[in-house]
Amino acid sequence: MRLSDLFHKMRKAERTLENASRADPDVARLKYDSRTLCPGDGGVIFACAPGENSDGHDFAGSAISSGAVALLCERGMPFDVPQIILPNVRAAMGEAAAILYGRPSAGMTMIGLTGTNGKTTCAYLIRSIVRASGQTTGMLGTIVYDDGREETFAGRTTPEGPDIQEMLSSMAGNGVECCVMEASSHGLDQGRLSGCLFDRAGFSNLTPEHLEYHSGMENYFEAKRLLFTEYANRGFIGAVNADDEYGLRLLGEFQDSARPFSAALPGTAVRPGVYSIVLASQCLTGMSLDARCPDGREFSVTSPLIGPHNAYNIIESIAIADSLGIDAEAMRRGIAECPRVPGRLERYCLSNGVTVFVDFAHSPDGMKQTLDTLSRFARGGLRVLWGAGGDRSPLKRPEVGEIMARYADHVIVTTDNPRSEDPADIARDVERGVRARAGRAKSDTILDRRDAIYFALDSSEPGDILLIAGKGPERFVEYKDRKVPFSDTESVLEWAGERSLEVSG
Repeated sequence: MRLSDLFHKMRKAERTLENASRADPDVARLKYDSRTLCPGDGGVIFACAPGENSDGHDFAGSAISSGAVALLCERGMPFDVPQIILPNVRAAMGEAAAILYGRPSAGMTMIGLTGTNGKTTCAYLIRSIVRASGQTTGMLGTIVYDDGREETFAGRTTPEGPDIQEMLSSMAGNGVECCVMEASSHGLDQGRLSGCLFDRAGFSNLTPEHLEYHSGMENYFEAKRLLFTEYANRGFIGAVNADDEYGLRLLGEFQDSARPFSAALPGTAVRPGVYSIVLASQCLTGMSLDARCPDGREFSVTSPLIGPHNAYNIIESIAIADSLGIDAEAMRRGIAECPRVPGRLERYCLSNGVTVFVDFAHSPDGMKQTLDTLSRFARGGLRVLWGAGGDRSPLKRPEVGEIMARYADHVIVTTDNPRSEDPADIARDVERGVRARAGRAKSDTILDRRDAIYFALDSSEPGDILLIAGKGPERFVEYKDRKVPFSDTESVLEWAGERSLEVSG
């Protein structure tokens, strides 16, 4: 494609094309990291995207030396190559990449999921349901990227725009008919979803999170709302939590396109016009639920997931699947056969009678829901191991500490991702909340996370439940200047192996 054709196809109105009279090169790819260009690369337009720690404009010369034939930038650069100049490169480069890749998302059903909690589990559930209906399905999420043929570990919940378009292009080449994508508030706010339009949009809930970035709940909500206002296709259908105050705002604004869902208590009257689900029974290995659609259809489902919060995830998935015309049998099968979601109440039953759950719970709301669920099944003691992340919402640390002390018999404070902070300082913030809760909870602080996990497992007794929370499926501990390989799950399995214990799911 000629650069001038790319320029004219971009939907951003405020843009200029400079130095075009000297050349109109062919462009086939867009890159935003100069280190990924190699001498001899042809047809590359380099996006000078400003970031948190560096500015792509500073690397334009290096990119040109490595073969870039044009620039996407926010100001004119002193180089003799054509330049598309616009106000926000980061928000525009996804759109530019989508054009270069032939708008791959246009040929598939796009499902976007947002909200504070539940996005990842919903993505797994919907992928499983759509596959059960016979459609080839891909997924872009927090844990894995699935191009319809293979899965790779995800680098971030919502990748940069050009990376999304490259993966969508791979999906299109693999015959993917439907793509399920998590839409983070950062990704929405920074325009990383530019070039995507969603046919279905799901909103799970909104609780305080990432407020160090958004500077308040209202800004956080406005970022999530962008999925419905900026990235929704004409005629889209949404599934929105009617039990959430921010969900009610979306339902009021998008009355013609958003369908409400709710999780009702047993014996509660089902609201008309709402996708509803009732948790009929549950145990440590799963639950049974009764679902009802707005038109009166009713059917039962079973799931290996547990907890009321997962009842919400299941009914959101049913609402979206129903809007796609997927029948109840495919929903039942997809929900029942949904693969284990790594780091989301990931269960390990040890042959010594201890049950371990590895979970991503790191916010006050997430920790409360998780511990409330597990406390119902503890035949012995309930232990929880957790550490707060550095450079993130310090006010939540004592709040989570208080919640852990309220529910657990034994709280073990440890390290998560300290980033630029001292792990001991973070732990003291958590300990303050643990001490503030007068109760029966015993507490220990062990900063080395592997040592803390081993201590928690060694001190557990038959019938105990141990929750290892905060990191979930993460594979590193992140410090200011390095990432150290680490996995909660691998630590549990290594401990069990060293003690000759069998492990089952």
